[in-house]
Amino acid sequence: MPNMESQNIYYKDYLNLSGILGSQHPISFEPGNIPAHDEMLFIIIHQAFELWFKQILFELDYICGIFGKEKINDNSEDMNLALHRLKRVEKILGLLNQQVTILDTMTPMDFLEFRNLLTPASGFQSVQFRLLEARLGLEMDKRHHADYYKRTNQGGFNQNDYQAINEVEHAPTLIKLINNWLERMPFFEMDHWQSYKKETENTLHPFWNDYRNIYQQGLTERETGKIKDFDFTFFEIIPKDMAEEQLSVLRSTLSPAAMRAALFIMLYRDFPVFQNSFQILDTLVDIDNQLAGWRHAHYRMVRRMIGMRVGTGNTSGSGYLEGAVSKHYVFRDIAGLSTYLIERKKLPKLPEELIMKLSFFAS
Repeated sequence: MPNMESQNIYYKDYLNLSGILGSQHPISFEPGNIPAHDEMLFIIIHQAFELWFKQILFELDYICGIFGKEKINDNSEDMNLALHRLKRVEKILGLLNQQVTILDTMTPMDFLEFRNLLTPASGFQSVQFRLLEARLGLEMDKRHHADYYKRTNQGGFNQNDYQAINEVEHAPTLIKLINNWLERMPFFEMDHWQSYKKETENTLHPFWNDYRNIYQQGLTERETGKIKDFDFTFFEIIPKDMAEEQLSVLRSTLSPAAMRAALFIMLYRDFPVFQNSFQILDTLVDIDNQLAGWRHAHYRMVRRMIGMRVGTGNTSGSGYLEGAVSKHYVFRDIAGLSTYLIERKKLPKLPEELIMKLSFFAS
């Protein structure tokens, strides 16, 4: 018989509260220093951040495991669970945005009472947050002030943490796995388009030929150049008069084939097969926006606390954070698909054989 006494788990022990609640050690409270009351708040807030980062990484590992499969059945529980856990990540990030505001109860002068004791430690050195960014797909060389992330001296990462971030970046990141998943969408195979009534002569796939024509006709006089963006984004057709600088702005993290699949899902999201797929793409954009909101809240908080002073980790402080807000989007390409939408009433009518595949009664 099982030992019933061994199963009598106590709440405090199960949660290891002795370890967690005993892990706050304000430096200002050490002998020889003047206690700074708000250092306890500062520590607890950042420890709470790290606990939530750990949960996000846990969820992302599961989600990447699903998208790492060679074949994903859109009607299986895998897609539902991936969507459910992506939405959980988005909710956690929303909570973190609220949590930052608690630091507003600490005044700049309260912070100055213990700030110098933190040097050269810095929130920049949060390895879990850097792993979170890397797991999503933010590449080291595309970060704002990328050189900051390559420091292993004071204010930078220790060698083990730097190595861990690089390893995650070189593993299959979520954006790469999403790209592969989108590229495998089978709905442009010609078997599904035999009865399609094309409106224009083919130079591309018959659907995209018609869609391109409708999109171009809907552009205003000031937007006419967008058709060149369309051609490059979805088909890598490089206009002769487009400079490399313009191309670099348009160049996507996702491949043209993945971009076409993502746009198709967005256009025909009401079909049953695409409902989860669309929500996944939409939630990825929401996650990006929540991260941007968190970075902006952090920037605002740092600007309030130290103005334009140098950060404790020898970054440019609020200046660095401000640049990261606009540059550190991972799913920018998915959000940008709205540029290429047309009116719903003008959508090309899909052939019956494809409609069957996109419906609940598909075989």
